[in-house]
Amino acid sequence: MKNLPKIALGAWAWGNDGTFGGNLNADTLKPIFDTAMKNGLNLWDTAFAYGMGTSEKVLAGFLKESESEYLVSDKFTPQCADASSPTAFKDMIEMQLELMELNHFDIYWIHNVADAPKWTEEMAKYFEGRKNVPILGVSNHNLAEIKQADKILKAHGLKLGAVQNHYSLINRSSEDSGILDYCKENDIVFFSYMVLEQGALSGKYDTENPMPAGSARADAYNPVLDKIEIINAELKKLADKYGVETAQIPVAWAIAKGTLPIIGVTKEKHVEDAVKAANISLTDDEVSYLEKTADSLNINAIRFWEKEMK
Repeated sequence: MKNLPKIALGAWAWGNDGTFGGNLNADTLKPIFDTAMKNGLNLWDTAFAYGMGTSEKVLAGFLKESESEYLVSDKFTPQCADASSPTAFKDMIEMQLELMELNHFDIYWIHNVADAPKWTEEMAKYFEGRKNVPILGVSNHNLAEIKQADKILKAHGLKLGAVQNHYSLINRSSEDSGILDYCKENDIVFFSYMVLEQGALSGKYDTENPMPAGSARADAYNPVLDKIEIINAELKKLADKYGVETAQIPVAWAIAKGTLPIIGVTKEKHVEDAVKAANISLTDDEVSYLEKTADSLNINAIRFWEKEMK
């Protein structure tokens, strides 16, 4: 397994097409990239779907100028491929490599479960027998789908090396379903995304200061902000103990659970916060208490793109 940092940095908002973010350009993003690389956070997560290549292009420009070592995580998104073409997988990954001016990716994912067995088979055929094979991963898969992907890859002399799912203090479905245990038992890195629940666990929002109305996250979290206030109060106590802000504690919790959190970065402060979180070592008692508190609130944080993880 490659030498991975404790935290990966997500460039989904760098797509800048109005869907994943706005008012971002290379000039505003370059200091973010530089700060991350200076602090050893050199694993970048992107996808063609993030602005139809925009995120990849921006990141590629920075990587080209970098003198430091870096790792790139990219994805095959079924919805962006020409499913009718027999070379759809090959066409997409080679288009992405050309777009980013790279000769390989360090991690490559099947982005979601749309026709996933077919695309996992195509990924296996593409990489079978090659020398420079990236860590192969699947995203948004349940336990049965993960096992199926692993079986498909093994039939071609490969193995599943990474799983990426929504995972947080208030959404531990990937743990309850046995996915985390399966990953540990099979030397699979579990990448956790949305550990801050799109800001709900950052301490920034409460019943008096709800998320801006009209957004999907507001619809999801504003109705339960009274419960979220309770877990945020406990996060704040630990943040004060460790001399950090509330948002660093859920990230430190995800690391303590043996996962590798992916943090979206659109400001230098996001990188600085990630560095602080990576340096916090929560005790087993603190981890247990946070989980007990979160479980007692019975918050359903499963989002519209997710399903039963068993």
